[in-house]
Amino acid sequence: MTDAEAFVRPFEIPDGSGERVAVVGAGAVGLTAAADLASAGASVTVYERGDAVGAGSSGRAAGILYDAYAEDVDVRMAARALARFRAFDADGGTEFSVTPCPYVFLARADDGRTGEAIAETAERMRAHGRDVTTTDGAGLRDRFGDALRTDDVGTAAVAADAMWTDPASYVSMAADCARAAGVGILTGDAVGVRTDPPGVVRRGGAVTERYDSVLVAAGAHTKRVLAEAGVPLATKPYRVQALVSRRPYDGPICYDATEGAYFRPHPEGLLAGDGTEAVEADPDEWSREGDEWFVEAATGVLDRRANYEADVSRAWAGLCTATPDRKPLLGAVAEGVFVATGWHGHGFMWAPASGEAVAAAMLGGEGVEETYDPRRFDGSEAFEVVEGMTVD
Repeated sequence: MTDAEAFVRPFEIPDGSGERVAVVGAGAVGLTAAADLASAGASVTVYERGDAVGAGSSGRAAGILYDAYAEDVDVRMAARALARFRAFDADGGTEFSVTPCPYVFLARADDGRTGEAIAETAERMRAHGRDVTTTDGAGLRDRFGDALRTDDVGTAAVAADAMWTDPASYVSMAADCARAAGVGILTGDAVGVRTDPPGVVRRGGAVTERYDSVLVAAGAHTKRVLAEAGVPLATKPYRVQALVSRRPYDGPICYDATEGAYFRPHPEGLLAGDGTEAVEADPDEWSREGDEWFVEAATGVLDRRANYEADVSRAWAGLCTATPDRKPLLGAVAEGVFVATGWHGHGFMWAPASGEAVAAAMLGGEGVEETYDPRRFDGSEAFEVVEGMTVD
C-alpha cells in the first residue's frame, strides 16, 4: 500500500476515475480533500495564492485536537477526524505525530453561569459516548497536582481523548501524500472560480480552465473568491492570536472559560492563545503579529491559572471564519462547486474528516452532514462574531 493509499483507506470514497477536480487553497482541509480525491482516481490540481502550502490559517493553528462536543453531528465529525489523525500517526511513514493529553475546560467559582454551562455541556458529551468527566477544583488538583492552580475553580470537565500536534507537520504530510497520488500543487497562484460551468480563472481572468468540480477551501479568502463568482456566503473572517513561551509545561491542555484563554504543552515549552477580536477582519489587510495587549493578557492568565512565568519567544495572529450558527459551511454551493469554511477556529481540528467528507460529496457520494449544508443561508444574514471555544 502506498502512502497515498494509506492516507484515504479504509474510508470509503466513490470511484473518481476520469474526474478532473480543482481545489482552491492548500491548507489542511484542501490538501486532505485533494489527497483523498486523487487516491480515489480523480485528476486533481491545487491552487494556492501563497508561496507555500499551509501559508494561511493552517500554518497558524493551535494544534489542539479533541472530540468533546455536545451535538451528535459535531461528535461524528470530530471523532472521525481524531481517528484519522491517529491512523496517520500510527502509519510511521511520515514525521507527523500526535501527543495524547487530557483537555480541561473550567470556570471560576464566582462564574456560576459558565460553570452551569460546562456541567450541562459535559453531560451532553457523555450522552454521545465521549469520555468526559465533571469535577471541581479539588478534583483537578487530585488529578493534575500543581500543574494548574485550582483553588478558585468551581466547575471543570476533563476530556480524556484529547491530543495536540504540530499543524505544519500535518500540512506537510498531506501535501506529500497528495503529490504521491499525482496531485499538482501550484503555489503563488491567486485564482478565481466560475460556476456555470465549473472552472478556475487564472492570470487576471484571461484564462479559464474547466473542471468537473471545484472546491474552494481558501480560508478567510473563501467568501471573496465565491462572491466574485456570484455566490454569497454567510461568513466573517476574524482575528485570533497565540504565543509560544520557552519555559517547560507538562500539564494538561486547559481552556479557562472564565478568562477566555487556552494553553497546552509545546515542544519549545508552552503554547497559549485566543485574543479573539470579535469584529470582521479584512483578509488582505490585517496584522500578522501578536499585539502587546494580548501578550500581557495571556501571560497574566498563565500566571493566575498555572503559576507559570512566561518567557515569550514569539506571538502571532491568524484568521478564523465565523458563521451565523457557529457551524461550518461544507458542501455544494452551485452545480459542481463546493465550499469548506466557517469552523470558528476548529478547522484544523476537523480537517481530516472535513476533507474526506467534501471529497466524497464531490464524487457523488455521501459524507457531508446536512447540518453543515452551506445553502442553509442565503448570504444576507446579519450576525455577530463569537469566539469559537465559548462554552454555551
